[in-house]
Amino acid sequence: MKAPAPAAPPRRQLLLSALLFGAIALAGVLVVLYAWNLPPFHSTIQSTENALVRGQVTIISPQLSGYVVEVAVQDFQPVKRGDLLMRIDDRIYRQKLDQARAQLAAQKAILANAAQQRGSAEATIRQNQAALANANAQALRAAADAGRVEELAADGSLSARERDATRAARAQSVAGGAQAQAALDIARQNLQAVLVNRGSLEAAVAGAAAAVQLAEIDLSNTRVVAPRDGQLGQVGVRQGAYVNAGAQVTAIVPEQLWVIANLKETQMARVAVGQGATLTVDALNNARLRGHVERIAPATGSEFSVLTPDNATGNYVKIAQRIPVRISLDPQQPLVARLRPGMSVVASIDTAGGQP
Repeated sequence: MKAPAPAAPPRRQLLLSALLFGAIALAGVLVVLYAWNLPPFHSTIQSTENALVRGQVTIISPQLSGYVVEVAVQDFQPVKRGDLLMRIDDRIYRQKLDQARAQLAAQKAILANAAQQRGSAEATIRQNQAALANANAQALRAAADAGRVEELAADGSLSARERDATRAARAQSVAGGAQAQAALDIARQNLQAVLVNRGSLEAAVAGAAAAVQLAEIDLSNTRVVAPRDGQLGQVGVRQGAYVNAGAQVTAIVPEQLWVIANLKETQMARVAVGQGATLTVDALNNARLRGHVERIAPATGSEFSVLTPDNATGNYVKIAQRIPVRISLDPQQPLVARLRPGMSVVASIDTAGGQP
């Protein structure tokens, strides 16, 4: 029978145990260094869970107040630009449009009458010009007669009575010329008044035409239409309800989507526009999408808040700020159509693609 092998010396066992323990400890330290991205490990990937899908969500509101007579869409319905969403009772606005058109017609009639007044004023000027010419001719004849009468009266051929009558006729002709000149001046002033009044009448016609356009705009605004292609949110109005101007009735979300990743400022050292990004979407069973850094915010998110923090008072504790980074989605990815604004994603940017 073979004798059993001698047991290993205790010193050898202690050495093996120490080596095993050292290897495990070193592995643990390396795992911690790798997890915290500390030397000698430096990953080029900058990741954050503070990332959301964003879109151009447009709030739809009527520009007029009134009762809703028709709701042509339903919740979450796809629509095209110009599609009717709802219609407000337009009877009052049609009457206002008819009233504005009638006022425009009245102003145009007054303007046309002003054209007739101008023609009449110009004819009166020509008449007074003729009367002035006649008065001037009569004055010349009376002056010539007065000269002859004065010569005859000087040698006694005519009586003083005839001389006085001739002088009176001459004075009368001079007065007639002055009267004709005054009448001509009045006619010219009347024409000027017509011309000045025409300017105000033309302004009134322009104002009435603008009122017609405003009434037409109000009437068209009774039809609330989709401003662009997209998908509606919940429709918060029903037929027969009264809506106020500016009240939110629904929202429309177009197809264009992007991701806003809020990175810590300590992660921004090597992030630059154009770098590739991987987006892990929670709602799609952690499916991965591709994208690129499109733009970087000009300031941290806290600077855009309503109440910005004031660090100039009290004790100060340094807190890493976050900078929004906009990531565009690469085309030809079928899963992009399933994204919705507000979804949570994990954004990972490969900073090896370039340096700022």
